[in-house]
Amino acid sequence: MSDYHFSLILSGEIEGKLDGLFEVGCDDATFGSVDGTAYAEFDREGASLALAIGSAIHDVESVSGIRVVRVEPDPLVTASDIAERLGRSRESVRLLISGERGAGNFPSPISHLRTRNRLWRWSDVAAWAGLADVDALQDAQLIAAVNAALDLRSTAPLLPNDGRKLVTSLGRRVA
Repeated sequence: MSDYHFSLILSGEIEGKLDGLFEVGCDDATFGSVDGTAYAEFDREGASLALAIGSAIHDVESVSGIRVVRVEPDPLVTASDIAERLGRSRESVRLLISGERGAGNFPSPISHLRTRNRLWRWSDVAAWAGLADVDALQDAQLIAAVNAALDLRSTAPLLPNDGRKLVTSLGRRVA
């Protein structure tokens, strides 16, 4: 068993529910709020990160009115963040991104493709740069997949019927 540190971003009000959260097994978490967004910061023991996160989500959501919307860390970075982490200038990173320098195949941004404020997953960039160890990369990929599933869980019910069918068919291709 190992200890894993992660945070769950929550929807719903936690005030008045802390006793219930501790009773269901969240005594290894610290609860708080930033700008009206509640979170639970866990130091949870588990056989794997996946099992630790899964049990924490289950425990939190067993309390009525609270739902997990995101797991952190899922570090998204800007080009400036990448430059700082790689110890390069912002211009050097711009050249890497554009393929004008380096080996090419820089990871694609995951958001804001056509703006100056593009975002990348740090785990993708670190893997590309040869900086990520295998365990850290697998942990980052797990958190990204869990967050995608949490996003899907909250948005799929809002879709029209044909949209839900499309999403369901794509989900079946995951195996």
